[in-house]
Amino acid sequence: MKKIQQIMALAVLQSAVSFGTPVCAQPVDVTVNGQAVAFPDVQPYVDARSQRTLVPVRFVAEKLGLRTQWDAKTGQVTLQNATTTIRLTVGQSIAHVNGKQVQLDTAAALRNGRTMVPLRFISESFDARIDWNAERNLIVIATAAPKQHSTWLWDASLLLSGQEQERMIEFAAEQQVTSIYLQIDKDIPQAVYQSFMQKAQKRQIKVEALNGRPGWAFPSGHSQIEAFIDWVEAYNAAVAPEERFSGLHFDIEPYVLPEWKSDQTRVVSNWMDSIRLIERRTKANGLRLTLDIPFWLHQVKVPDTRYSLSAWMLEKADAVVIMDYRNSALGNDGIIANAQPILREAGTLGKQVIVGIETAPSAEGAHTTFHSLPTHVLKTELQLAKEKLAQHASYAGFAIHDYNHWTKLKQDSF
Repeated sequence: MKKIQQIMALAVLQSAVSFGTPVCAQPVDVTVNGQAVAFPDVQPYVDARSQRTLVPVRFVAEKLGLRTQWDAKTGQVTLQNATTTIRLTVGQSIAHVNGKQVQLDTAAALRNGRTMVPLRFISESFDARIDWNAERNLIVIATAAPKQHSTWLWDASLLLSGQEQERMIEFAAEQQVTSIYLQIDKDIPQAVYQSFMQKAQKRQIKVEALNGRPGWAFPSGHSQIEAFIDWVEAYNAAVAPEERFSGLHFDIEPYVLPEWKSDQTRVVSNWMDSIRLIERRTKANGLRLTLDIPFWLHQVKVPDTRYSLSAWMLEKADAVVIMDYRNSALGNDGIIANAQPILREAGTLGKQVIVGIETAPSAEGAHTTFHSLPTHVLKTELQLAKEKLAQHASYAGFAIHDYNHWTKLKQDSF
């Protein structure tokens, strides 16, 4: 199991939540894009007046890919990337961002020969996000990444119609979809997939090869997993780059089986073995790996440990889609509350989380789907959720389940 390196620091990041002095005194971890930041001699500290965290500029800047320059005569440090230049002067609470003055609530400082800069200001000025994981005493910094807007397409036979292909791509473009999860049907001719992939690529839409069944969690399903991966590898090797799948996408869901209730430990152990197989094969072919998991999976533990199964899954994949099937953003059982535990785990691990919502009919209750609701309700709730979820470094967008039912929602305007 992957271990997150422990780094001792003396302060925590000031964020939307107010932390008291005892919390600030605890050692913390610091990561940038999932990589631990080591501070070999001078540790971060909290400025007593502003309660802002200051860090040695060199080590964070390196992780953010910034160029730094120190002028000892003027006491000025310059940080720069392709689009932004920031200059701070030790002892002054004014910064210059691309030549414009910006008021700071704490000044840069010198401590034991290291230039200390306000972490939140620097990170956000370079379009990075800050997250605080209280459970792990972890400051998470992540550079901004494009957000996904995705959907599942389960019926590949629809691709047999060129007119239907055009309709799908046009709808996806109108809805600003960036990824389609396409279930593979081996009976569909290769040329059909090639045609669809070309159309998608022209509209900057990525297509992930989707498959999975509950039984794939058991050893008896391994041959089907192998066959699916073999098919995708063979297809990608036979077609032009613009016709290839961008990744593998698995939706296995063994928790719907009776065995989940009667012998959960055995099911979880077998499921993990299947994911290990998938990880091994995916690393070998270099394809991006995405796993669909329920939003409550953090409550399930890896057998004989206190480690959550969702965190374990995050370690194995590049991203997960959490099936956060609720039709309200707010509340204790809303989209936001249900998504946050795994978003925090993913922030710790430097992984991405796409938040999935439902538009298909559901036997689990009307509160789990937007099926009978007009599109303006869907848009309103997702906007509310996005405003809160985007505060997490790991948040990577929404996925709407699924294409067929999404297109059938009552179309209306605000």
